[in-house]
Amino acid sequence: MSLNTVGSINTVKTRLKRGDKTAGAFLQLTSNISAEIMARAGFDWLMIDMEHAPGDYANLLLQQQAMQGTGVIPFVRAAANDAVAIKKILDTGTQGVLIPHVNNRAEAEHAVAACKYPPLGIRGAAGSPRAAGYGQNVQQYLAQANDDIAVVVAVETPEAVDNIDAIVEVPDLDGIFIGPMDLATSMGFPGEPGRPEVKQAIECIEAAVLASDKFLGTVTSHWEQAERLYQRGYQWLVLMQDTTALAAMGAEVMARFHQLYGAR
Repeated sequence: MSLNTVGSINTVKTRLKRGDKTAGAFLQLTSNISAEIMARAGFDWLMIDMEHAPGDYANLLLQQQAMQGTGVIPFVRAAANDAVAIKKILDTGTQGVLIPHVNNRAEAEHAVAACKYPPLGIRGAAGSPRAAGYGQNVQQYLAQANDDIAVVVAVETPEAVDNIDAIVEVPDLDGIFIGPMDLATSMGFPGEPGRPEVKQAIECIEAAVLASDKFLGTVTSHWEQAERLYQRGYQWLVLMQDTTALAAMGAEVMARFHQLYGAR
């Protein structure tokens, strides 16, 4: 029986550890139907958004059930660096967690501890949740979860940039995610991740992470950008988001309609 009785061992984490590039997407529609469609598209992993999307834990579980059997590894962006919230996320069967707004080594250590069972961390143990097969896969899950779950922290503030060298030294931390919009906003440039000051901060993060044993990830807006980042050494890229992709497609279709037949 596998670690996750409704899924597989975290093949994405294994691939990232050996240096492979992976492709993922954000799920923000809080829809099990959207999750199933995106899973069938062939992504390596999908990240259900619990920070900015309006979903809850029951909805999170439904989205992961919709991915079952597709081979996609479920990741979740937590709302905060909160051990109780992260525990509930992991108990649904999540195999990777992105923890936002981690600013220093102590906060990174707390994020890792929240994802690990003792003695490595502080995650509470229970055999009844979906992650442990509703009581049918308890011992194997408890024995392997610490190794299987991928822990990623988001660097999104000037404080985090200043502390990046210490953050990447944290044991059992797997990856660093650069949040360009939050970083730009926290630097005083709302919605302007292309500003030279923000680009310089991103380059500082890149240098520290690429010289470490952590993988590097971020969100992209088009394929040409993704290709450049893969070539630069990124391994874990968000290539699209279900919400913005649907919005862009709808706008494109209606722009063509209005061009031919006029606006309402």
